[in-house]
Amino acid sequence: MDTDHREVRDLLEEARARDAEAFGEICRGVETRLLRQAVSLCGDPDLAEDLAQETLVEAWRCLSRYNGKCQFFTWLCAILLNRYRNVLREKRPAPLANPALLDKETNPAWTEHCQTPEALPDQALEIREHAALVRECIQLLSQKHQQVIYLRFYVDDSLESIGEALGCSVGTVKSRLFHALEKLRAMKALNR
Repeated sequence: MDTDHREVRDLLEEARARDAEAFGEICRGVETRLLRQAVSLCGDPDLAEDLAQETLVEAWRCLSRYNGKCQFFTWLCAILLNRYRNVLREKRPAPLANPALLDKETNPAWTEHCQTPEALPDQALEIREHAALVRECIQLLSQKHQQVIYLRFYVDDSLESIGEALGCSVGTVKSRLFHALEKLRAMKALNR
């Protein structure tokens, strides 16, 4: 285990003992990454800031439930997903994200990670359009399928950590991931 992981583990133990300063130190280490995940999830920078902040507040409140079997950041992302689902539930029947926010001219932030520095302008446009199409297809999936896709491919976490974060077995994660990818492949075939 390297020094950074050991330091985080020690800080987590202090935070569990209700040391707010230790928890603040952990938050400073993940806040930028968490905000990027929130923007990627909802496409709205203002909402993303609120979601990231609410996620950290909720993490502090229920820190005793974090068992260490998954990465702390994965656990935070699971909370982030639940916070976002609550926002959607309050706004129903609104779509997963406001289509105006997904427009690359008005808000390119969520597709920035799709950019390739060496891509030509027409290639970059094609990459952004493809990313938008993938995002739309993901939004059509059920919540449980969206969760595993998000945690596996956007957060890039292991199946074991995803299972721990979602409170299900690795087999369930694999099954959900398989079915989600099958549904996405079928949608891709329809969009050709």
